[in-house]
Amino acid sequence: MSSLAFSVLFLSFLGVTVLLRFWLSSRHIRHVVAHRHAVPAEFAEKIPLYAHQKAADYTVARTKLGMLSLMVNTVVLIGFTLLGGLQWLSVTLFKITGPGMTYQLALLASFGLISALIELPFDYYKQFVLEAKFGFNKMTLGLFISDLVKNTLVAIVIGLPLVWVILTLMDKSGDLWWLYAWFVWTGFQLLMLVLYPTVIAPLFNKFTPLQDESLRTRIENLMQRVGFASKGLFVMDGSKRSAHGNAYFSGFGGAKRIVFFDTLLARLGPQEIEAVLAHELGHFKLKHIVKRIVVMFAISLGFLALLGYLKTQVWFYTGLGVDPLLIGNNDAMALILFMLVLPVFTFILSPLSSITSRKHEFEADAFAAQYTNAQDLVSALVKLYEDNASTLTPDPLHSAFYDSHPPASVRIQHLLASR
Repeated sequence: MSSLAFSVLFLSFLGVTVLLRFWLSSRHIRHVVAHRHAVPAEFAEKIPLYAHQKAADYTVARTKLGMLSLMVNTVVLIGFTLLGGLQWLSVTLFKITGPGMTYQLALLASFGLISALIELPFDYYKQFVLEAKFGFNKMTLGLFISDLVKNTLVAIVIGLPLVWVILTLMDKSGDLWWLYAWFVWTGFQLLMLVLYPTVIAPLFNKFTPLQDESLRTRIENLMQRVGFASKGLFVMDGSKRSAHGNAYFSGFGGAKRIVFFDTLLARLGPQEIEAVLAHELGHFKLKHIVKRIVVMFAISLGFLALLGYLKTQVWFYTGLGVDPLLIGNNDAMALILFMLVLPVFTFILSPLSSITSRKHEFEADAFAAQYTNAQDLVSALVKLYEDNASTLTPDPLHSAFYDSHPPASVRIQHLLASR
């Protein structure tokens, strides 16, 4: 392939992807606004009109912010690639460092820093303007800055050694570097499943053992019935950042732990909490987590093999506005270009992921209905949709591309039919 042909292919896919995403967002906004005036009939007795309208307005605001972010990120992508941004950055750093690992790491670090600075205004606006407007923000500016610093330090401490290993394999281990890199990446991901709950997450939130003895007994009985072993039940102080509520289990093997947001415990009754947890346990017992991990590893292997081919093709660099180095290697640049263009070529496949995810959600709901009262899960879902201002009337096509969970009405219909 010539560099011109790849440039045309890239711009064609980028144009189609951007237009498709704008069209989907516009559809979503129109659909939500058109259904704003009345609560869907199946929720009319459960959710008041003001809450439904708040969810509609919140959804529209988030979608519009997403459209603005898409527009900016598209300009930045073209600026990095075809307009020569990465080429300029590469030449500038190369003059300072010369060839070698220092240049490779500096290029990746500089690209990451620039990207983070571009996203920072959107993160700030989302937290302190949009979330605050709808009553969800509980975060202070000090905590926002603290999280930013901690995330940066974690990325340096964990990410830098990983990148160094990957770059070393790309440079030293021959044509099959991508296979060795895949083994390293797989091991890293499995290690993070063990370390995240006990080492990383506590850097950002406080986790305390569940104190409510009656609720603890109810949950332990559920786990015994289901056959789930856990290292403990914990409450996370999610309320210091947001009014949104959730529950999840994290970890792997013997490090599994169940975590409840304090906001969720404050809103739901014991039976509803049990039903929500039964749904999450369903994902585990039905091996959804393992299946997702296996699929993720398989996809990452395919992408690394593709990168192994692309990094040796001059047209891959020149077609994206970069002149590959004649001395030294271009491994860091290949990684950056691959990360930039991959979403452009794969967005059209998003519904395939959503189909699988939704199937798993239905199965987990059915599992929960076997071990708890389906009506309790319905009641919990209604409260969570109301408290999180999740729209009850998403555009079906937009939802197919973006939502991992089925629409509320469809999900609840399935649950009620299972009773």
